[in-house]
This record gives sequence, C-alpha cells and structure tokens, in this order.
Amino acid sequence: MAKRVLKGKRIAALVADGFEKVELTIPMKALKLAGAKVDIVSLREGSIRGVNLHEPASRVDVTKTIAQANSGEYDALLVPGGFINPDLLRQSEEAREFVRAFDREKKPIASLCHGPWVLASAGLLKGRTLTSWPGLRDDLVNAGATWLD
Repeated sequence: MAKRVLKGKRIAALVADGFEKVELTIPMKALKLAGAKVDIVSLREGSIRGVNLHEPASRVDVTKTIAQANSGEYDALLVPGGFINPDLLRQSEEAREFVRAFDREKKPIASLCHGPWVLASAGLLKGRTLTSWPGLRDDLVNAGATWLD
C-alpha cells in the first residue's frame, strides 16, 4: 500500500484545453494515491479536452475557474504540458498571476513538457534551473533560466 505522505494536502492543477492527457492524468493519479486532493483550475467552467500527441483525447471536469480559485487554499501547483494548454494559459493575466502567487508564497510548482512556458510568461525563470521539452530551450534561456536536457 502506498504511503499517504500528502494526506491533507491540496494541489491545484492549472489546465486549459489542449493539455497532454498523460501529463495531467498520471501525475494526478500519483498525487491522489499519496493522499492529496487535486482540483482542476482552468480558464472557464465545464469540461476541457485533452490531447494524446496530436489527437483529441478525453475531457476532464473543471473544479474551479482561475477567478474562483485562491492560491492560499493550495499547498502546491501542477502545470502540465501539451503545446496548446500552456500557450493558452500564458496569454491569460489571471493565469500568470495565479502562478506568481504560488511563487510569492514559496509553494512548490511542478511543470511538465511545455508547461514552463507559463512560468516564463509569469516572469519566474530568472536564475532558475529547469528542463522542458527541447523546443522551449531558447524561450526559457531568454527568460533567464539555465536549461538542462
């Protein structure tokens, strides 16, 4: 039986349409198995569609919109990738501010694949070391990060 090391912890998964399905569902499953409660926070209410590479995938229900969510209610932030999802999120001032709030509160932020685009657009990468999908290397370096493959 898995240890419930995250029992009582709340995680916000910041997600929009076009998220890479496995980059949300697998981390969510692991977080839940560890005892965390995970909320899907998105740009709009309803359900959002994932992708599996370039093909449409299943939908997930949104728990709260960014306008309804408060970073203070959460212990950590997850930003999955896919190339559509983070591109939509980084264009939203509300999403960028939501991410900045986690940084100000010194809470963990995990991002996968193209997810660091959101962190770059939120102005959070200067002096940080991270990895990403290789195609983001120049964007992240230009935002002040040290990029590792």
